[in-house]
Amino acid sequence: MYLRSLTFACLLATVATPALAQSADKIAPRVDKLEKEMKAVQRKVFPGGSPAFFEPEIAPPAANAAPIQRAPSDQAVRDLTARVETMERELARITGQIEENQHRLDLLTQTEAKDRADLDARLKALEGGAQPPAGPAPAIDAPAARPPRGGTRPAPMPLDPGPAPAPSAPAAAEPAAPSTGDAGEDAYMAGYRLWEQKKFPEAQVALQAMIKKYPKHKRASYARNLLGRAQLDGGTPAMAAQTFYANYQTDPRGERAPDSLFYLGQALTDLKKPADACKAYGELEQVYGTTLSATLKGRLPAAKKAASCK
Repeated sequence: MYLRSLTFACLLATVATPALAQSADKIAPRVDKLEKEMKAVQRKVFPGGSPAFFEPEIAPPAANAAPIQRAPSDQAVRDLTARVETMERELARITGQIEENQHRLDLLTQTEAKDRADLDARLKALEGGAQPPAGPAPAIDAPAARPPRGGTRPAPMPLDPGPAPAPSAPAAAEPAAPSTGDAGEDAYMAGYRLWEQKKFPEAQVALQAMIKKYPKHKRASYARNLLGRAQLDGGTPAMAAQTFYANYQTDPRGERAPDSLFYLGQALTDLKKPADACKAYGELEQVYGTTLSATLKGRLPAAKKAASCK
């Protein structure tokens, strides 16, 4: 029995050996193929590695190895693109606003220039009937169409346009005031006292002399404004309008430039030119709105109402 078993085992061994050899022959090419494919993958994953063996999965970085530049992900590119597009839209919007504001500013500038030119032309048109005095005597209209504001009518002026030095005589005969040590100041105060006494023709003469002699004096703006008031109170609003406008144009930063612009509106109202008066009041508010004196601020609403300003 034992002999049979041994014989059967030997037979099995002789049969299995060719079968195993046949299986190994089939597996070897497959293993070789896998090795080649793995090496190909290795060359892709680990560039520069030896083709003879597999590199470890994790290796320490080389000391001076150049950084590997990785391509940005699609999401990062999309985010950056969206941000750039948002900035471009915002820039276009701001640029549009700037252009619109510039256009509005240009329109305002053109409107202001047109109003100034129109007012200037209207004032120059008045010059034909109310020329400034050239001689020592003020050329006040003979009829004296209206009484002075807050006082009585001044003495009638002679119609003769000759020398007639009579109006200037009272100014010369006026008692001398104490000297301040400033000739320009003294000259202005002399005219002011005459105006205060309602001696409007004499005040005009004194103030014109002061302006001519001391055109750069600190009181020059005061004198030009007071000259216009003397003309307005003396019943010559056309002449006063020219004087007020000249004071405003000559020295818009002068201390009495706002007052002259206000009284220009008063003179134009007296001349039955309410639209022009409203332009003068509008420019007064626009140019000097934040620096107007309390007196002018208090008088301006009533003046605008008298001219029917909107």
